[in-house]
Amino acid sequence: MSLLEVQGLRAGYGIVEVLFGLDFEVDTGEVVVVLGANGSGKTTTLRAISGMLPARGAVTFNGISLLGKSPDELVRLGMAHVPQGRGTITDLSVDENLRIGAFTRKDKEIDSDIERWYEVFPRLGERHAQSAGSMSGGEQQMLAIARAFMSRPKLLLLDEPSLGLAPIITQGVFERLREVTVETGTAVLLVEQNANLALEFAARGYVLEAGQIVAQGTAEELQADTAIQDAYLGM
Repeated sequence: MSLLEVQGLRAGYGIVEVLFGLDFEVDTGEVVVVLGANGSGKTTTLRAISGMLPARGAVTFNGISLLGKSPDELVRLGMAHVPQGRGTITDLSVDENLRIGAFTRKDKEIDSDIERWYEVFPRLGERHAQSAGSMSGGEQQMLAIARAFMSRPKLLLLDEPSLGLAPIITQGVFERLREVTVETGTAVLLVEQNANLALEFAARGYVLEAGQIVAQGTAEELQADTAIQDAYLGM
């Protein structure tokens, strides 16, 4: 059984349906990317899975049905979501944001985990007492990712981590993210506009168009597909 299994997922906003019966899966420790043009339903997919939107169909995580569960229940089950726009609490410090990420934990390793993230992203350590809202976009993205990992998730939902970032900053964020996912064995379901970078990071991918999956395969298969190249890879 896969870590995340999605069958017939339908969701939208009010009377406007955006997703029309998606079927896909993510295995334990696997990185999977969802590609597609703006408006194809990528962000809606993550929001439906994480309980931010009402949805229909079947979403099973680690053998447990997720539909109807609140976002905080999902965190306790082992899922974390970094939304588009990062979602840091801007009035709180870096350190306070990280501690909020560990709100479900009762162990005594929270402080050591925070220090570990300061090693992964040294800029966060340098700004540990600084308010999140006063930092650059790249620094806030690092904080959002570190905060999500503070819950020690089995699955990370990651929405457009490169949005608004300079290419060199994006490359650095992905390099650290790759190292951490390998080290921790955390699975990732990634939504990303930078298809080339995402396919370098992911093992497999799905392509969304108008709320439906129109292509899927390994990262190598999608990179070699001429239609995918023309539509998403700029080749």
